[in-house]
Amino acid sequence: MDDHARRHGMKIRKATQQYEAWLGGQLRLIEADLDFKHQQMRTGAFPFLRATYYRWAQTWREIVEDSGRAPLVLAVGDLHVENFGTWRDSDGRLVWGVNDFDEAWRLPYTNDLIRLAASALLAQMNIDRNRGVAAILQGYRDALEAGGRPFVLAEHHTALRRMATARLHDPEAYWAKLHELPEWNGEIPRSARRAIDSAMPERGLQWKTAHRIAGLGSLGRERYVGVADWHGGSVAREVKALAPSACVWAEGGGRRGEVLYGEMLARAVRCPDPFVQIEKRWLVRRLAPDCSRIELSALPKERDELKLLHAMGWETANIHLGSAKPGKLIADLGKRRRVWLWDAAQRMEKAVMADFEDFAAG
Repeated sequence: MDDHARRHGMKIRKATQQYEAWLGGQLRLIEADLDFKHQQMRTGAFPFLRATYYRWAQTWREIVEDSGRAPLVLAVGDLHVENFGTWRDSDGRLVWGVNDFDEAWRLPYTNDLIRLAASALLAQMNIDRNRGVAAILQGYRDALEAGGRPFVLAEHHTALRRMATARLHDPEAYWAKLHELPEWNGEIPRSARRAIDSAMPERGLQWKTAHRIAGLGSLGRERYVGVADWHGGSVAREVKALAPSACVWAEGGGRRGEVLYGEMLARAVRCPDPFVQIEKRWLVRRLAPDCSRIELSALPKERDELKLLHAMGWETANIHLGSAKPGKLIADLGKRRRVWLWDAAQRMEKAVMADFEDFAAG
């Protein structure tokens, strides 16, 4: 048995231990946050999926077989239905799209579609499962044929705007949660402190430093927030430690690898967030109610999830068009069976469920 086969046959707990040991060679890990991550991984199959991209990267190609052989793109990698959010562009317009590129890597374009579709199945969205997967694929095709287009919510996309902005009606709760974070008394790397300071709207602001626990895939990494009062209101900036994609580990790479977050931001069809910067190995960004990830639970009860999934498929194409010609991807899609994405998503749903049950039982 070769090394790749052994790695694929590895049990989930051993894979988790080995990945975290590798990640610990890339950056400093916070053990209490890792313990919390492991607890969250046992709460349900969808949180487990979000927290374990390293396992997906290790196994997905063999599980989906032919669906894993496709033209390469600069892919999101860890794409799922809660990796979307809003931000303000340089003109102040509200934009919706993919929120996180921690795991960006050069992958077959099918990876992102299969993972997005599998996440919709595991999240148990309130739609016909087959139609939901079809909506993702149709959105992807439509965007390729149109050459891509970002989601600026002020003039277009009425249904998506209503879904995306429902959580913005109570900004007081958002800021109260940030202000309630206890001040961090531990050591903060100088580079992280400098990054927060330079991202503030005014030099010399006095700000409270806190450690924020957020997300699932990146739990365990250093993540610091600076919160300040400025001209009658609150402002916040966050830094998060970056590391190479888990694909480097899954592919048997060394202890070092590229971080492609910045390249992804520069190349995708996108209205950029002017507050997102890469400072050495720190991701720096503004935190605000209108500049954050959208959880499914924050969406209004009355929502059109088929339109939402269609938009997610479209946005996936926006990302891929930064590194691939639309004709190449359209041609490859045309060669595939009509149900290829449905079949691949179900295979991955089953594999994730098996790993979740194994991990939860341990």
